[in-house]
Amino acid sequence: MMKVLLCGGGNAIHVLSSYISSRDDTHVTVLSLFPGEADKLRDAIPEEGIRCINDLGDDVYGKPDAVIGKAEDVPKDLDIVVFALPSFTHEMYLKALKPYVKAGVTIGAMPGEGGFDLCAIHNLGSEFCRHSNIFALETLPWACRILEYGKKVEVLGTKKEVEVIVSPKHGTTKDEVVTEVLHKLVGRLPELDPADNFLAVTLMNINSVWHPTISYGFYRNRDVTVPFDEPPLFYYGADEYTGEKLSKISDEVLEIKRVLLEKYPSLHLHSLHHVSEWMLRSYGDDIGDKTSIYTMLRTNKGYRGLTHPMREVQVEGQTKYLPNFRYRYFTEDLPMGLIVTRGIAELAGVKTPHMDDVILWCQEMLGKEYLVDGELKGKDLEYTRAPQRYGFDTLDSFMEVNHYLDDAPTKAVENHVSSLATKVETPAQ
Repeated sequence: MMKVLLCGGGNAIHVLSSYISSRDDTHVTVLSLFPGEADKLRDAIPEEGIRCINDLGDDVYGKPDAVIGKAEDVPKDLDIVVFALPSFTHEMYLKALKPYVKAGVTIGAMPGEGGFDLCAIHNLGSEFCRHSNIFALETLPWACRILEYGKKVEVLGTKKEVEVIVSPKHGTTKDEVVTEVLHKLVGRLPELDPADNFLAVTLMNINSVWHPTISYGFYRNRDVTVPFDEPPLFYYGADEYTGEKLSKISDEVLEIKRVLLEKYPSLHLHSLHHVSEWMLRSYGDDIGDKTSIYTMLRTNKGYRGLTHPMREVQVEGQTKYLPNFRYRYFTEDLPMGLIVTRGIAELAGVKTPHMDDVILWCQEMLGKEYLVDGELKGKDLEYTRAPQRYGFDTLDSFMEVNHYLDDAPTKAVENHVSSLATKVETPAQ
């Protein structure tokens, strides 16, 4: 019996709870630290469990064995812990769980977002991470949405392939055991392909490019204070300019890859691709027109009907809609995504004008300050997972300490982590 802890309470947790709880060989606990959410979810789940309507046609019902709201109530001897929640809450969950999970557990995130490994090492400690399997998926395995809270969830589009990185416990080799376990949890698709390392997953973080850039492209020439009559389409509403911007930002990421490989020939970044290749690999025949990123966005059936995050407002007695810039597309995918990539680019000396356009616009919409005068030195940088936030100011130390190089010296890792214990404090959110 595999003991699984699922952390969160949103769309992805509904899918995972249904999938995993339907298996006879698992014991599933859901943990939500959001006040009141555990009670709400527990009370909402019917006896037959959560129904997951799957685009692949294999609908399932599954009911978790327990839904809890306190870390001290997690089962003993957990086998695997899965974070499927906003990345800005990862730190809170890691700190809460540390006293109650033993080294040796497999722990990771769907998706990992940028710098998940940095966050895990900082909060769990280097020794814990050396003796545990740490994993991350580059993105969620599916596009999904709750139809009825606690009762019904829909998988709109299952990706064909998703890359996963597993940093194995000290003294073991990278094998397929953890990947096989993850495959049992997410369903028969997508195929989980091994990525090269956490750096590759961080730089390949599709959400960090996708969501902020598509939002920037849509609103760039609009007055965001003028309400819409109905929520506008997100992917299907993208224009050609947005498709080109996505391509150019991806080009900048690939320039980071080129510079890193030139400086560190032993580095493995084979799994880092252009976003156009990612689209084709992830969705395949679900895309009607594969001519360009623009046409792929607008003809991918997995994206059909998805809208921009909005908030309702009343105008002269009628319900209208304004952009919701407090949604995870901004609060998560910027500080835990694009800013992390931008931080690596800064360490590598790679110019990113197109990335900077998106960051500057997004931070203005958020009322935050990350990028100032072309450098990551804004007052809100401490709330990100950029390398600079964890004390890295040279590319060499960043690469060595985080084991991105085959010959990374253990002493350098221990010295850096030890220094962080006194230098870096976790800011209050």
